[in-house]
Amino acid sequence: MHPTPPNDLSFEQRAAGAFVGALVGDALGLGPHWYYNLEEQVRDYGEWIDDYTDPQPERYHAGSKAGDSSQQGILMLLMAHSLIDCDGYDEADFCRRLDEELFPNLDGTPVSGPGGYTSQSIRDAWNARVRDGRSWGDVAGRADNTEALERVLPLAIRYARQPRRMAKAVVSNTALTQSGDIVQSMTVAFCAVLAQLLQGRRLDADISSTLMRQVKAGDLPFHTIVRDDLQPPQPGDIEASLDGVFASPDALLSPGYMACAAHDPGVTIEPASKVSIVYGMPCAIYHQLPAAYYLAARFEQDFESAVLHAINGGGQNMTRAMLTGALVGASVGIDKIPERFINRLNRRDEILELAQRISGGG
Repeated sequence: MHPTPPNDLSFEQRAAGAFVGALVGDALGLGPHWYYNLEEQVRDYGEWIDDYTDPQPERYHAGSKAGDSSQQGILMLLMAHSLIDCDGYDEADFCRRLDEELFPNLDGTPVSGPGGYTSQSIRDAWNARVRDGRSWGDVAGRADNTEALERVLPLAIRYARQPRRMAKAVVSNTALTQSGDIVQSMTVAFCAVLAQLLQGRRLDADISSTLMRQVKAGDLPFHTIVRDDLQPPQPGDIEASLDGVFASPDALLSPGYMACAAHDPGVTIEPASKVSIVYGMPCAIYHQLPAAYYLAARFEQDFESAVLHAINGGGQNMTRAMLTGALVGASVGIDKIPERFINRLNRRDEILELAQRISGGG
């Protein structure tokens, strides 16, 4: 049995839960990040990781402390500050913050900068912008990671009730550092799922049908010719599409299938942390999103279990936990995130203040 999410939570409680939940997941992953050999992870951190940990010397994020944010968390906070200060998404302001607050602390190499590691897409952008002097709009690389998705989570929260505006802002911001349609479409799809959960919907088998209705209404920028519930088109049907749409809506269909797997007693992934093996440990967005959807559907009212299974799966567990934390945080609200996780965040006061303000004015 899977308990139904409470309907008495306010949008603000869910928004704060998603925001804090993502940053909790990020900080939980800082220590045991990128162990692709689970025996090595167990050797360094024990059979089950259940709290924030220091990174090991000579591994990723070495020198950071338990409860710190990675550079991905820092980018998410930078986006939140920009949204709040500008009372909405202002791309020029966000790019200025990258130029003034992040890029001066980087050198274009992986093991550098705030958080102790800089992702490929940000390195590509830094090299194009700083080394080559190219303008914003001409610096995006082709990395297939989730870097942009992690930083646009505040956009999904801010504009959860305005899907067309949300999709436009997410596509535009993602395109600053990542140019591929697959990355952009999957980023928009995840944000659309998060938006539904923020409004009290469950992550279940029917969520993809809800998203497809938004496509038909012109609110999400995907091309489709099928009728409702993926029935074939009939003579005279008009294609649902927008200028500049993504070629297909498949990124919107995946969440429903992952939820089916999580709720189907005939599908067994035990322990749930092994979802990382089923869908893949690497960093690419097409490995990360299915695992996050599965864990968020399976543990939709159990934030702690969701993020800890994400962490203990190894590989790119930081992103897996960050995305899972956002989804389940939206389902349960901030009051159901264990206090020990919140209180040990090293930027706790700043994070909680932003969490209370991030949903306003959208």
